[in-house]
Amino acid sequence: MPPAVNRPMSAPEWAMLICLSVLWGGSFFFTGLALSGLPPLTLVVLRVGLAALILQLVLPLAGLRLPRDHRVWGAFFGMGVLNNAVPFCLIVWGQTHIASGLASILNATTPLFTVLLAHLLTADERMTGNRLVGVLVGFLGVAVMVGPAALVGAGDDLLAQFAVLGAALSYACAGLFGRRFRRMNVAPLATAAGQLTASALLLLPLAILVDRPWTLPMPSASVGSAVLGLAMLSTALAYVLYFRILARAGATNLALVTFLIPFSAILLGVLVLGERLAPRHVPGMILIGCGLASIDGRLLRRIGARRTTAPERYQG
Repeated sequence: MPPAVNRPMSAPEWAMLICLSVLWGGSFFFTGLALSGLPPLTLVVLRVGLAALILQLVLPLAGLRLPRDHRVWGAFFGMGVLNNAVPFCLIVWGQTHIASGLASILNATTPLFTVLLAHLLTADERMTGNRLVGVLVGFLGVAVMVGPAALVGAGDDLLAQFAVLGAALSYACAGLFGRRFRRMNVAPLATAAGQLTASALLLLPLAILVDRPWTLPMPSASVGSAVLGLAMLSTALAYVLYFRILARAGATNLALVTFLIPFSAILLGVLVLGERLAPRHVPGMILIGCGLASIDGRLLRRIGARRTTAPERYQG
């Protein structure tokens, strides 16, 4: 019987979520290096294509293989559209018109969309007051971390902003759509390999049409290394964790990684690149932590239990 998803996450699930946020937070570093020598769509295709190849090679070592059922492959392509093709293209286009800080704030609406859609479309991930408050507080924390400067120019290019919001909505839909792989008994490793293979097949024609990659100069060694890091760590390994968390903890809990990614990216910048924390980062991190604690619920229940038992102890 699959584990219940409308529950607080266990310690291993929180650990996987934090690891996923670190892997996706590190993708900003790899992407920044890789974009110095490659256009966006070509980079996306290399990212998902190499990651798919890596997982295809790992599958036999794990004693697994990709399913041949056409229904499963239909789900792989559906997941590829919702989780890669649509949001990647919308974000790439949107960020050519708006600042990356504003894009990250808009992308942090993913958990809010997920909570609302899960409440409407599922029976086991219903909205609770703690979840809704936690999502709103976490979103506020992301906005504080990114800073008010990101909002300069907000409203100037509404179409680009709606594109990034559309990407967040697509990610939310992907989390709910991907729940079916648990019912199909597809292992997370095979699900990740299948989705990335389908995504590569979907995006390759678009990259060929737009970027004409055969006309591009040979990338440098640093660009090649960044592409490998992006494919191996921030995509192949990250999506194995993604589908494992989705199968165990559900779409709403998985969407919380959107709050942790800016947190991880800033900490990686401090620890690896020697960057400094800005004054706004600390209260932003505290708000994100409070939001996650509210969604988890256990800390609030313990505080409530202590308050109700305190009078009894006094009277006794």
